[in-house]
Amino acid sequence: MSTDLQLCCTDDALVLVTGATGHLGGHSVARLLDEGYRVRVTVRKPGQGDEVLDRVRQAGTNPDGRVEFRTAALSADEGWAEAVTGARYVLHHASPFPFTPPEDDDEVIRPARDGALRVLRAARAAGVRRVVLTSSYAAVGYTVKPDGRYSEADWTNVDDDIPAYHRSKTLAERAAWDDVRDNGGVELSVVNPTGIFGPLLGSRVSASTGLVQAFLQGSMPVVPRMYFGVVDVRDVVDLHLRAMLHPDAAGERFIGVGGPSISFFDLAKMLARHLPSLADRVPARELSDDEVREAAKTEPALRDAAALRGQIPVISNDKARTVLGWRPRPVQTTITDTADSLIKLGVVAT
Repeated sequence: MSTDLQLCCTDDALVLVTGATGHLGGHSVARLLDEGYRVRVTVRKPGQGDEVLDRVRQAGTNPDGRVEFRTAALSADEGWAEAVTGARYVLHHASPFPFTPPEDDDEVIRPARDGALRVLRAARAAGVRRVVLTSSYAAVGYTVKPDGRYSEADWTNVDDDIPAYHRSKTLAERAAWDDVRDNGGVELSVVNPTGIFGPLLGSRVSASTGLVQAFLQGSMPVVPRMYFGVVDVRDVVDLHLRAMLHPDAAGERFIGVGGPSISFFDLAKMLARHLPSLADRVPARELSDDEVREAAKTEPALRDAAALRGQIPVISNDKARTVLGWRPRPVQTTITDTADSLIKLGVVAT
């Protein structure tokens, strides 16, 4: 939210955005247009372009003929050379996120890792100045540390018993850093956001916003004792733009978190205070650590909570603040804005 770094475009630069049909990608396209950039978007099939434009308009932005589309998939080489040609920057958001655990982890790992490498190779060949890769806090803080403190120096251990998504983000980011180290030719900066909340630009919910939806619909009467970081989607976009432009961002990774970690039960209480008429729908009880460990034996969705053993992670955003001048919104604002948008869009009935 700080404007000490000049983020607007003064020379009609072109930015390629992948994953623009997602929660973060839609906000990225809208913000880039607002800042004066031209935007090219990769889609897996041509019809998805209309969905992207609808999201941009939902954000209150007029595309005004400044968005173009190219077809390219993470799992194939075709289309990437054309997609990056003429682009000065790339925001690579696209990565598979399974809502249920895949039968084979490679279903998630291979497109995430290989897709990142395809983007970097194409960007290098096309003379792109900088690629900003959207990694995740999943690549940073899902190996338990005794002190519970996490910064950009930390990495999740892929040999731990962790979900496929966490492994995919860690392996993809490590592969990207190795590629740039070994081959050069393009600058790389990485953003590692925690759980991305904030207002939706359409009725399709993400994993994080779907959690708020589930709470407000009354479909989760109890929750595990698990703490996590929260960041606003608008602030994640801002962090990407800073990582894209700041001279000191090349070769660096930046954690995106809005404030101290909260628990599922904290989230429920925030929603109940903000929407008292729906308070009877939000989770009313927090499972103990022993209950979580027992339930995780048969419920894969609780593996994260069981592995973290109730730890309250202290996640640092000092680097993004000091190097890039990043100033995220308070977590409470992010959560209430998420809830309000779900109601406004009719995703949650009142």
